[in-house]
Amino acid sequence: MKNNKIHPTAIVGSDVMLGSNNEIGPYTIISGKTIIGNNNVIGSHVILGCDPTDTKFIARDESARLLIGNNNIIREFSLVELPCYEESTIIGNDAFLMQGVHVSHDVHVKDKAVITNTSVIAGLVKILDGANIAMACTINQYTVIGHYSIAATNAAVMKNIKPFSKYIPNKPLSVNKYALSKFGFNHLEEEISDYVLHDIPVKNCDLKRITDEFDYWVLKYGHETYK
Repeated sequence: MKNNKIHPTAIVGSDVMLGSNNEIGPYTIISGKTIIGNNNVIGSHVILGCDPTDTKFIARDESARLLIGNNNIIREFSLVELPCYEESTIIGNDAFLMQGVHVSHDVHVKDKAVITNTSVIAGLVKILDGANIAMACTINQYTVIGHYSIAATNAAVMKNIKPFSKYIPNKPLSVNKYALSKFGFNHLEEEISDYVLHDIPVKNCDLKRITDEFDYWVLKYGHETYK
């Protein structure tokens, strides 16, 4: 451990591996086989690496691990579980989990994703790069939240959300233009709009990598996708 700032009341288990320059707040508990990178800010009363909450779960596989990358912010009273069915629960890089977020077993929260206050992410959900989960959302098991998409406040998300799309319950999908501007995709807006609104396959190489990753998880889990 190098230059980590750990509050005296925090508990860090013997199997936890910490990189450098992490800040861990009061009364936080980090347990299990949890591997944390560098420059993360973890608030008070956070729980990381706890056993899965799953009705079929009997005993934790000793190889199960929680992987947390670099430059993430995990705010107060949030919880991230160990995996139950897959190898890892993953928080990528530059992600932001706001207060009171629940991340269940086998979830992947990829780079630059944002999960806002009191949202609940069920097991085996995949939240891909740059996605935004608005306040108090609930995401159903096996759901894939596409890159640079957004789920509206209080939404109960039961199907997959396409990359670059804006999901608001009982409304047709629209393009998440805020994300296009934020992440530098404005020059591809026409192609993205055709994909989101009309299911026209993308041709741009960068967009193809994004939709291929989304399609991989959709095929693996078999959920329907919002139209």
